[in-house]
Amino acid sequence: MKRILVTGGAGFIGSHLCSRLIDEGNEVLCLDNFFTGSKRNIVHLMGNPRFELIRHDVTQPFHAEVDQIYNLACPASPVHYQYNAIKTVKTSVMGAINMLGLAKRLKAKILQASTSEVYGDPVVHPQTEAYWGNVNPIGIRSCYDEGKRCAETLFMDYYRQNGVKIKIIRIFNTYGPNMHPNDGRVVSNFIVQALQNKDITLYGGGSQTRSFQYIDDLVEGMLRMMATGDEVTGPVNIGNPEEFTIKELAQRVVALTGSSSGFVHMELPMDDPKQRQPDISIARDLLGWRPLTGLDQGLSKTIEYFRNLDQL
Repeated sequence: MKRILVTGGAGFIGSHLCSRLIDEGNEVLCLDNFFTGSKRNIVHLMGNPRFELIRHDVTQPFHAEVDQIYNLACPASPVHYQYNAIKTVKTSVMGAINMLGLAKRLKAKILQASTSEVYGDPVVHPQTEAYWGNVNPIGIRSCYDEGKRCAETLFMDYYRQNGVKIKIIRIFNTYGPNMHPNDGRVVSNFIVQALQNKDITLYGGGSQTRSFQYIDDLVEGMLRMMATGDEVTGPVNIGNPEEFTIKELAQRVVALTGSSSGFVHMELPMDDPKQRQPDISIARDLLGWRPLTGLDQGLSKTIEYFRNLDQL
């Protein structure tokens, strides 16, 4: 049994990770300031004696005795991270500094949940970990893109300078239960609109592509990355290499929900990537990992979650 700290533990990804870690017999400290996280996501864990919920903002120092740290704290959807761009940068950068400092003191392993957004609007396709990215440093998305890029820099410098045992994964578009219905992400947007029989909003022509991975596959990849030896730092892409256009996704959601929704087109947002697809060769070879959940299967589970939400 390990004592594990999960920052952003009440969020979409964090709540699934906390559940899996508890199921495997660990003690979990769930840290969250509830800007985008929700107690609803972790209420099923609240009575477990091996689970502890702490309201805290990672931009402030935190002290605890733990064996491992998963640093997930940061708003991850454009609606939320653009709401307070300066706060988003602080969360990525100061949060990384505070958690790395804790890991250094404890000699604990620490995993950084980075993002495919570090690749920006890529000119290399699919994206390998060796690609440095094509990011606008002064755009409306840069608070998140550059914040995560800086966090990766800090992780590598703490590793080189202080010998901290780091792991970096780059998470590609992930979906599943516990997504916030108003987070502005494409999967949740489409499902909510379809369930309400409202027109599906397509930005641009809907020809831009994404690769969608189900949450359970991501959590498995995170655990396998954390279990690697100290010599393995990453970054490692964790995503589903199956590529779909946004219009194809919308059509699947409409079909699976039985919705009467039509489609409306709006202008593509600034710096919105045209293509996004992970090369997962390293994850396959190093971790023995690959996604197991197909898009229709994962969407069906996610749709069922949204059907049961009171606020829809």
